[in-house]
Amino acid sequence: MIRSTLDCPLLEAEQRVNRYPATPFCSIYFQLAGDSLMIDPPPPEGRGLLEAGQALITGPRPQPMATRNSGPTHFLVVMFFPDAFHRLTGLEMGALINNMLALPEALGPDWQAMAQAVQGAPDDLSRVAVVEGFLDQRWRAVRKADGLTDGMLGDWVRRLGVQAAAMGFGRSVRMAERHVREWAGQSLRTLRRMQRAEQAFVQARDDSLAGKLSLGEAAYRHGYSDQAHLSRDARELSGISPSALLRERLEHESYWVYRIWH
Repeated sequence: MIRSTLDCPLLEAEQRVNRYPATPFCSIYFQLAGDSLMIDPPPPEGRGLLEAGQALITGPRPQPMATRNSGPTHFLVVMFFPDAFHRLTGLEMGALINNMLALPEALGPDWQAMAQAVQGAPDDLSRVAVVEGFLDQRWRAVRKADGLTDGMLGDWVRRLGVQAAAMGFGRSVRMAERHVREWAGQSLRTLRRMQRAEQAFVQARDDSLAGKLSLGEAAYRHGYSDQAHLSRDARELSGISPSALLRERLEHESYWVYRIWH
C-alpha cells in the first residue's frame, strides 16, 4: 500500500489518522516523508514514532490499530503472509504478535541495504521494483516443494488448516493447532474469524456501491448466526459497526484503508 498526502491541501488533524483493521499479516512500513505516530493502542514509551527515512516491522494484530501523521506524509507498506515472512526472515511469529520492531534492530545488513535503496529510489514505482527484486531472490531460495502459494486471505487460511491437519495426522488436533500458531502466530479459529469478517465486509461494500446493501444478507451468506453476530465481529476487528464502517470509509479520510481493501 502507498499513501501520500504531499500534494494535497493540509488535512485537518482528525483526517490525518490512519485506521487499520486487525490483521493476520506482517508488514514493513517505509516512512518516506513526514512521520507516523502510533496512537491506538498506545505504544511502549519511545517506540511509537516513525520518522522520514526509517522502516518499521509490525506483526499480526488481533485488534485494530491507528496512527496519526503530524502533517503531510508519504509511506509505503509491504504486507506479508506470516509464514512466508518467517521463512524469509527467520523471525518468530509468536514474538511478533502485537509487536513493532525497528528494521535495523530485527534484520540483517542485506535487509537494511534494501530499506536504504527504497528510501533513495526516485519514485514509488522504482521503490516497488526494489522490494520485488529483493524479495524474489530470497523467496526462490527458501521456497520448498510443498511451499506456500500466493492468494487471498481465505485461500491462505484454508491451506494452513489443511497443511496443519496433514502434519498432525495420526497424532492430535492440539499438535495441528500448535503448527498453525508457529506459522501464523495466531490460532486457526482466529484466522478463520478474520477471514469471514473480511469476506462479509468486502461483499457488503460492493453491494453498497451497487445500491443493494443488506447487512443481514451478507451475514447469512458468510455463516453468521444473524446480523448482530456480524456486527460484534466487525466491532472487534475494526473498532466500529459494519454500517458505520461502510459510511466512514466514504466520509472520513482516516478510513482510507477500507476503501482500497479487496
